[in-house]
Amino acid sequence: MSLRLGPPERAVVVATDPLLSRRLFHLRRPSPPPPPEAARADVVLVSHLHRDHLHLPSLDRFDRAVPVIVPRGAPRLVPGLAGRELLEVAPGDRVEVAGLDVEVLPAHHDGRRSVVEKGDAPAVGFRVDDGSTSLWYPGDTGRQDFSGVRRVDLAAVPIGGWGPTLGDEHLDPAEAAQAVAQVGARWALAVHYGTFWPVAMRRLHPANHRHFFETPPTRFREAVARHAPGVEALTPPHGEALELVP
Repeated sequence: MSLRLGPPERAVVVATDPLLSRRLFHLRRPSPPPPPEAARADVVLVSHLHRDHLHLPSLDRFDRAVPVIVPRGAPRLVPGLAGRELLEVAPGDRVEVAGLDVEVLPAHHDGRRSVVEKGDAPAVGFRVDDGSTSLWYPGDTGRQDFSGVRRVDLAAVPIGGWGPTLGDEHLDPAEAAQAVAQVGARWALAVHYGTFWPVAMRRLHPANHRHFFETPPTRFREAVARHAPGVEALTPPHGEALELVP
């Protein structure tokens, strides 16, 4: 996801957990991959080490001078990060980069690179503020207490996953809406759903595909209307750009 914060004359572009490829292992993106301009940013935020969030080939498409904020310990666990402008962070940290105030938040999610690799780093979320516009991006996370997160203009919340189950380390559409209600926002943008799906799983499990891949946007809009009626739910098609005017 790529976000442009602030007025056009001094906008800062923030990329979050960029995954710009058409495929990842056994997962396939049904829509066209992001265009080349998706790899242009002033700062990149990486919430955790999983390969669908810390994707080295995608990071390689960004200029190496672009600061990349990663969980503390990531360079030790992911040697391919070497040579980039890295800022290691952990929950509770607060850093200034590219004119942004970045507050690092805890996330309820597995911090390992994979289940077979040793070592872990904290999974994190972010609250970003440029002085006029604020963003909350919790990364991948399950249910937790979000009431300590300060209100934002835009909440970019994950509402799904990439397979036939979610587990307790992801938010479903209703849980994401409840999280937005705790934080408070003007807009709630649904992310992390319907992007990748295991090859052949649609044919083998059509009901699961429909539930986890096709219906989350509708369920999220309905849940936001129910749990956070003052918030505008945004579920644009993949690849569509939105301009939000405070």
